[in-house]
Amino acid sequence: MEVVCGSLVKSLRASQGARLVSVTGELTLTVPRALSSLSATRRGLPKEKMTENGVMSRAKVLTIDTMNPTVKKVEYAVRGPIVQRAVELERELSEGMKKPFAEVIRANIGDAHAMGQQPITFFRQVLALCSYPELLSDNTFPEDAKSRACRILQSCGGNSLGAYSASQGIDSVRHDVARYIERRDGGVPCDPDDIYLTTGASDGIVTMLKLLVCGEGAGRTGVMISIPQYPLYSAALAELGAVQINYYLNEEKCWSLDISELQRALDEARRYCNPRALCIINPGNPTGQVQSRECIEDVIRFAAKERLFLMADEVYQDNVYADGCQFHSFKKVLFEMGPEYSETVELASFHSTSKCYMGECGFRGGYMEIINMDEEVKAQLTKLLSVRLCPPVPGQALMDLVVNPPRPGEPSYDSFIKERTATLSALAEKAKLTEQVLNTVQGISCNPVQGAMYSFPRITIPDKAINEATDQGQLPDMFYCMKMLEETGICLVPGSGFGQKDGTYHFRMTILPPRDKLKILLNKVKEFHQKFTQQYS
Repeated sequence: MEVVCGSLVKSLRASQGARLVSVTGELTLTVPRALSSLSATRRGLPKEKMTENGVMSRAKVLTIDTMNPTVKKVEYAVRGPIVQRAVELERELSEGMKKPFAEVIRANIGDAHAMGQQPITFFRQVLALCSYPELLSDNTFPEDAKSRACRILQSCGGNSLGAYSASQGIDSVRHDVARYIERRDGGVPCDPDDIYLTTGASDGIVTMLKLLVCGEGAGRTGVMISIPQYPLYSAALAELGAVQINYYLNEEKCWSLDISELQRALDEARRYCNPRALCIINPGNPTGQVQSRECIEDVIRFAAKERLFLMADEVYQDNVYADGCQFHSFKKVLFEMGPEYSETVELASFHSTSKCYMGECGFRGGYMEIINMDEEVKAQLTKLLSVRLCPPVPGQALMDLVVNPPRPGEPSYDSFIKERTATLSALAEKAKLTEQVLNTVQGISCNPVQGAMYSFPRITIPDKAINEATDQGQLPDMFYCMKMLEETGICLVPGSGFGQKDGTYHFRMTILPPRDKLKILLNKVKEFHQKFTQQYS
């Protein structure tokens, strides 16, 4: 203790001119006025302030000024101010407050079951059996559901969904995913070691971005994302301190992707960052376009030529509705283009249990497949994933059922196919209905909803409304959507939350509500837009 104290005193004497004074036989260390007069903030201490009752209280260590600055740049429109106000309105309605509407209709997010879509019976039966194995003796469950549950449980530690899995995911599930991809892609080989189970697709996307982002200044990683985009991408890039490189989809050509636009965006970005990755969403969110095979080939050639890591977000791969449209996976096209591309282009593709006909958002199941990744980087990826231990095991079980559903001849096959077909057919009908109704409204233009679960119509906002929005410090489409919410109870997301060309305005709405409720929603949108236009003309 004496050595430590002596060293401390010596250090303070040398650096600040402190001295020892004898007070009643004890040594006291006195600090010069210059040091004692420094503010708490300058000395790295929380600043004290006086409370109303005269007691000194220390300021928070973590404040808006001292928190991670990149987090403050994160925005996520689909759960932003519009949704927060929708929640308040729902509470006000429940408390008996009078509104111009009887209920809030949320069309802001692709949450299928919240919108009334029914779960697939087989999936829930197996998950129930896995969660409570005592039900395996219950004769009301079909034998194929029981056998699936037993297989999944045998792959879990202690035969329980409550046990951790390997960080990369349950081995048998990864093998089932690999076999699914081979069937989907017409026999293109898939190595289970290239499969990583994830907490929804979002987890995989953010993980890959973490691996890609590095550098400072003009050497910072740039990531190309489509505009309009799904806000996960812009939010993740902001949090990671990466550079967002916007390339614009062509609204006049049904939100198609133009290689010349990719080249323009890339060439401009190279002046101020290091572009390293290209993100594609197919089918598109929020725009609902489905890319042609020719377009995918062009994108792969572009990525190969420009040495870009490809990230293919394919979570809506079963959601294709328009005649003449077909889902083509980037993996399949890449391998069919031959070794020049299949052995060189680095690709990560993503899928989820949250969309398609499943709509099981809450289980947070998903996977990513990586192609041509450096082996040393793969080791780092596994290390990074081990930090969060493992994805939710019930979500992994559900992912296994999605890629390994009932087969022909099994007891549950007919009912599974019936439910799956009914769900996708209903979505196709609602996609067409949305396009048809919105295009009857003067001042609204809606491209065909070829796939996914959303429409992204363009709206005309009168100058008077734009001026009023500006006076209120709001973007015009936010002003428009907020007024719609307050007057109709319909919760949409302004296009500015996804990105759009300057001078254009849009909103995103899901096609998920039941058909009858969707008709009500669309008619309310139509009436509101007509009234809004008349009011501000």
